Amino acid sequence: MSPDNPASSRAGMRRVALSSYLGTTIEYYDFLLYGTAAALVFNKVFFTNLSPVIGTIVALSTLAAGYAARFVGAMVFGHFGDRVGRKNVMLVTMIVMGITSGLIGLLPAYGQIGSVAPLLLVFLRLVQGFAVGGEYGGAVLMVSEHATTSKRGLASSSAAMGAPSGAVLATGAMLWVASLPEDQMLSWGWRVPFLFSFALLALGMYFRAQTQESPVFLDNRAAIRTPEKGTPILALVRSNPAILFKSILFQIGPYCGLGIFGIFIISYAPTIGYSRSTALAATLLGTLLSIFMTPIYATVSDRIGRRPVVIGGILATALLAFPILYLVNLGSSAVLVTTISLYLGLVMPSVTGVAPVMLTELFTTELRYTGVSTSYQLAQTVGSGISPLIATSLLAGAGGSTSTWPVGLFLVLTAAASAWAALTLPERSRQSLASARADAPELVAPEVAR
Repeated sequence: MSPDNPASSRAGMRRVALSSYLGTTIEYYDFLLYGTAAALVFNKVFFTNLSPVIGTIVALSTLAAGYAARFVGAMVFGHFGDRVGRKNVMLVTMIVMGITSGLIGLLPAYGQIGSVAPLLLVFLRLVQGFAVGGEYGGAVLMVSEHATTSKRGLASSSAAMGAPSGAVLATGAMLWVASLPEDQMLSWGWRVPFLFSFALLALGMYFRAQTQESPVFLDNRAAIRTPEKGTPILALVRSNPAILFKSILFQIGPYCGLGIFGIFIISYAPTIGYSRSTALAATLLGTLLSIFMTPIYATVSDRIGRRPVVIGGILATALLAFPILYLVNLGSSAVLVTTISLYLGLVMPSVTGVAPVMLTELFTTELRYTGVSTSYQLAQTVGSGISPLIATSLLAGAGGSTSTWPVGLFLVLTAAASAWAALTLPERSRQSLASARADAPELVAPEVAR
């Protein structure tokens, strides 16, 4: 039994960890699969009436639209997760997420049904994003609220590891797609990875149905006789807007790095002479390495705190932005693969593996689902979702295929803002989540670390 959460047995903890891992794996597989397909295929399947450049920008815009829907989903599912419970909400998000991703693989192309095809694509993308908005925060909460305080970072890394695992599956699937002849890739090849979502959904539902509700949530609901009126999102904004703002801002810089070096690079590299497979291989190796680095950074954060680890990753993004872009523009496949894979594998996990548990420690129990989900999804929308579009637009505005200095400057500025936010957030890695209730005044309106 966990001393912090007596209701959590070791077997129960393993089930929760596995369920959270599978949930985030499926989430990122589905969502990042779309991002890769948008960069490689969708401009030629759903936007064939546009020029290649405009088609790519429009395809990436649908990617950004899905991220915007994630924020709406975070508010809606966060509301029910805080009021009704974590488990049932997570079952719903997984079902909707898996079904919509599979349906994308069944969509007719533009050449078959005309403008209806891109409209259906955008609709499914919005529904998919809406469901994803409630998934990741719930997965992180479930494992965090079952874990002991001293190992909360390591336990939460099971959910965080699902992100790169899903990305590896998505990138590997699209690497196979990219290896097909062009006609096969555009006719049926790109559909196979989306249809695979149906199988992943069945596997994830099997394990998720066996998990127990969060003991921290149940204890908090029993302790508070009269829940706060109104919606959790409004209560969250009223309780401490500064903490909410900084919880979003500290993630944006590094997630912009992830969007540019993990998504934008896939569409950019072929324009300067690289093969599509080379760019995909670089992201695949990097995300594969990050799976193993995630629990390492999470364990370090259990010992020295969350902020030092996160700030290190943010500053590394700022310092490496221009060097990475310079090396990519050299034209060497070996250099591109090495540079991108090391950034994604060694730098990004310090943020992606630790930021989720850090978020759980910033909010009270009855507002935690909403707080974690909305702050994470909004940061992802601005960072990973919009940054590939911003980078593409900056590149076009610079007037040259290798004029990437505006992209580098963009990364440096966003990372600087994120570093300030992380530095001024409180450190709560030693604090039990079970005590984070509305009747604990010091947690309702926390001040920045002194």
